[in-house]
Amino acid sequence: MPRVHNPTTSNFNHLSKPGATHKRCINESAQQKITELISSRDLLHGHKTLDEMVAGFNSNLKEILDEVAPLKAKRSSRVKTSPWINESVREKKRQCRAAERAWRKSKLEVNRIILKEHIITYNNTIRTERKNYLSKIITDHHNNTRVLFSTIEKVLNPGPVCDMLSLATTPKCEEFAEFFTNKILAIRAEIIRDPNYLQDAPIKEPPTLQTFSAITEDDLYKLIKHSKRSTCSLDPIPTFLMKNNFNYISTPLLQIINTSILTGIFPSAFKTAVVKPLLKKPNLDYNTLNNYRPISNLPFISKILEKAVFLQLNQFLNENDILEKFQSGFRANHSTETALTKIVNDLRLSTATNKVSALVLLDLSAAFDTIDHNILLHRLKTWVGLSGHVLKWLESYITRRQFYISLGDHISKNHDVPFGVAQGSCLGPLLFSLYMLPLGNIIKKHNIDFHSYADDTQLYISVEPNKTTALQSLTSCLSAVTHWMSNNFLKLNENKTELLLIGPKDKREALLPSLGNLNQYVREQVTSLGVILDSDLSLKPHINKVTKTAYFHLRNIAKVRPFLTKPDAEKLVHAFITSRLDYCNALFTGLPKKSIEKLQLIQNSAARLLTKTRKREHITPVLAELHWLPVSYRIDFKVLLLVFKAVKGLAPCYIVDALSSYTPARALRSADAGLLRIPDAPPKRIGESAFSYYAPKRWNALPQHIRKAESIDIFKRQLKTYLFNQAYT
Repeated sequence: MPRVHNPTTSNFNHLSKPGATHKRCINESAQQKITELISSRDLLHGHKTLDEMVAGFNSNLKEILDEVAPLKAKRSSRVKTSPWINESVREKKRQCRAAERAWRKSKLEVNRIILKEHIITYNNTIRTERKNYLSKIITDHHNNTRVLFSTIEKVLNPGPVCDMLSLATTPKCEEFAEFFTNKILAIRAEIIRDPNYLQDAPIKEPPTLQTFSAITEDDLYKLIKHSKRSTCSLDPIPTFLMKNNFNYISTPLLQIINTSILTGIFPSAFKTAVVKPLLKKPNLDYNTLNNYRPISNLPFISKILEKAVFLQLNQFLNENDILEKFQSGFRANHSTETALTKIVNDLRLSTATNKVSALVLLDLSAAFDTIDHNILLHRLKTWVGLSGHVLKWLESYITRRQFYISLGDHISKNHDVPFGVAQGSCLGPLLFSLYMLPLGNIIKKHNIDFHSYADDTQLYISVEPNKTTALQSLTSCLSAVTHWMSNNFLKLNENKTELLLIGPKDKREALLPSLGNLNQYVREQVTSLGVILDSDLSLKPHINKVTKTAYFHLRNIAKVRPFLTKPDAEKLVHAFITSRLDYCNALFTGLPKKSIEKLQLIQNSAARLLTKTRKREHITPVLAELHWLPVSYRIDFKVLLLVFKAVKGLAPCYIVDALSSYTPARALRSADAGLLRIPDAPPKRIGESAFSYYAPKRWNALPQHIRKAESIDIFKRQLKTYLFNQAYT
């Protein structure tokens, strides 16, 4: 594990007094002392029961931390200084002041020259420290655009910002806790359930899973190694210290985890979450509670235990094909892009055959928080096949959970969580997907296509323009879905339900009278999983939105560009610009060049900003020097990468089903060339931009050695070289 050399401050508020902010200083010598004490102490101290072991483990680590780095009160100054102003800068400033006093006293030319040199040195030091500060932020958070954006915003606009500590009082914490609790109670109270409703039964008897297997020390090391360094105030010591001292805590930690999963008991100490209110948007009124969302934090060891269970449970689900085929949320090899690729591919193929499609986007209110525990446990037993210690562990994990609100050094009392799944956990999304299993069967009964991503469900159907009665199945399906959700304590948010008609304008208008009550949900465009879809599937509104957002970030980057090195500036460009150009760009296949040129202009502007190239200079050599693929080639790269994953079995089954291998009628050399069958061209050109038509065509044009690549890394490298040569040779 890497050692941390810089002093680290931590705001662990264990048993701290209210008032000033309390922090710990954990420098290099403190870390060494902590390691010595951990290695010499029996962390479990002979405790036998699971809860005793967890309590002993936490108390021993906390005692060590308190001994070496005790909490100290630190009053923050009301005068805000730039974060890069350190002792080195202050020393240079003191030298400037001393030189200024000497010059004002003597008025000698030599003293004026000395003052001028000190001012130059002071300004250079500020520039260097500012550059180092920004560089560290960018390096540490290059994958976290939220942190990068907030940092740049503070640098550019250091005006007054809402300080949450100004709200920090114990009564305010209680007010937040009651507000978040009452919000869920109010949603459940509005749900009207059928008293005679019987829970859905699975179509076939599922396989069973009765016990978990104990994990090894190597398994534990991998879990901890690949975990984030984020720390919760419930942790006995910071996460980075746990990682650095893995060799000394692995044995007791392994004993805690294996005791839990083998006995079917989830430790009580891990059932409490720290909730911190966060403003939904910076410009909202911070005095209005409804403008906050609860951000839940869980202990680090709790997350490790969850991941150990998640891996075994997920393996069982995948091996027995229990998860819904068209549920893409929080699943390996699935993403919003694969989900949208499937949906848009189906819609484009239908439009090409002169059909009109209706796409309905459903939205749930606080879906993860209203789940009923009894229904969830029933579903895990009957639909998933869990029993024995596995079901016992999950029941222990789900039930009797608590939370408290934390604001600065102030906390509320503990409040019960009688509904929902744990927020901020890795098991929560999986349990939600299992809770929603019957919904797929209900939708399929009405012959409606659908796709879900976590709690976002999309229904779509394609009909002939003269067969408007076919839309009745969509109406009856929506009624059945609403009825099922109500009886499962899920509230459909009708204000956010939207319907998009896709097809030629005259045929769309002809279909409107047959929609009936659904007319109130019709929109000209809808936002599906972050992509704006329009009735022509031209994606023009989405491209316009991407363009507007990208140029906004480019202007911000331009303001801090003088303070950044080229590598750091490039990281910002990739985080804010390239990520937006690449998001779901597989949907851009076959779009007119005019649409793609808008996106290319963004990339060109980013390259000019990064390399400080003038407007009149040619951009192609600059892009080649940066080794950036043009936007159209980046689209091809994404499409071909998705095909390669499908061929290798690393893509969702619905992407695999959209492609089929080419099998010649007689023995030919191309039989083992890894080619795909190209479907017959649809009647309209819009069908040629569908993934199932465009992807095989581009795949078959690749050299055979690229198609036959052994691994995904080799394929990426060879494909990028091939496309790079095509773009710039």
